[in-house]
Amino acid sequence: MIGLYLHIPFCRRKCPYCDFYSVSGQERAFDTYTQALRERLRLCAETYPVPADTLYFGGGTPSLLGAERLVSLVQAAKDGFGLSEAEITLEVNPEKQDLDFAALRQGGFNRISIGLQSANDHELQQLGRLHNAEQAVRCIAQAKAAGFTNISLDLMLATPDQTRDTLLRSIAFCAEQEVTHISAYLLKIEPDTPYAHRPDKALLCDDDRQAALYLTAVEALASCGYRQYEISNFAKEGYEGRHNLKYWHDEEYLGLGPSAHSFIGGKRFFCDRSFDAFYRHELTMDGTGGDAEEFVLLGLRLTEGITHARYRERFGTDLPARLLQKARQLLPTGCLTLTPEGIALTPQGFLVSNAVIGRLLSD
Repeated sequence: MIGLYLHIPFCRRKCPYCDFYSVSGQERAFDTYTQALRERLRLCAETYPVPADTLYFGGGTPSLLGAERLVSLVQAAKDGFGLSEAEITLEVNPEKQDLDFAALRQGGFNRISIGLQSANDHELQQLGRLHNAEQAVRCIAQAKAAGFTNISLDLMLATPDQTRDTLLRSIAFCAEQEVTHISAYLLKIEPDTPYAHRPDKALLCDDDRQAALYLTAVEALASCGYRQYEISNFAKEGYEGRHNLKYWHDEEYLGLGPSAHSFIGGKRFFCDRSFDAFYRHELTMDGTGGDAEEFVLLGLRLTEGITHARYRERFGTDLPARLLQKARQLLPTGCLTLTPEGIALTPQGFLVSNAVIGRLLSD
């Protein structure tokens, strides 16, 4: 079973921290793009005749397409890839909602991911968001009224002016809404975004403050019943995001749309960040994937880490002795744990995961 990802690169307004490929003011292109995606799904089903069990609509703001177009894309995906008992996720922003949640639910969507980012209106303004906390409450209520029981909220950590108290209030807000999943991401300043050129860099958190806010979030989310299962993801039991777990388990997925990446048949490839590249069916090959090093690198993003059982299932042997020896050397740092089951990073280790994984995989 593969995962399907559809990139919907439309926004009402580009957020100043965002580096994802998206454009604003392109409503006239909605029908053309939807039809192109439907046709691409048909062609890909012929090229990659394998079933899928997850479908994720990311962006941009996918909900801008409206329920009718979105449901038509779900149907095209079902026609080509089955999607039996699949997790089908739509990203939604909470600003002024005219989205027909009931039609989405009836059309096959069963998971909603809402871009809350913060429950503090001042922080939302700093982030350039178009919604406030009250609009988020209404959006969540509309989704629940339509029958959605699997709802995720996005939070951003270490944003301008965020304090420990405002972060805790945002987490309490999420818990009060009784959602099943929370993604809590540290703000990363990407090159060539408005945030990267801000003159008031003092508003942006230094490493120590980022670490403190992240560890605060991990502890507070756990106390609210959200179990951490990945560096930035927390869920009620049984509500882990199945689609994103495919990435961390190094499983296969097919991404369609400008900037979308794929991993199929041991090969990685992507579409460039432009509509023209997508409409012309241009793909850039990005090498092979799925080897042991990649498996370790991705798996260590998960709180379960890399286990002998999963490694044996994939490669036929237990975790390499050299890897285990390097893990033993790092135990005194508190960045990881080593058990009879395997190796896993701690919350402190997640904060410096690139360095820890680099040490584990070094020659």
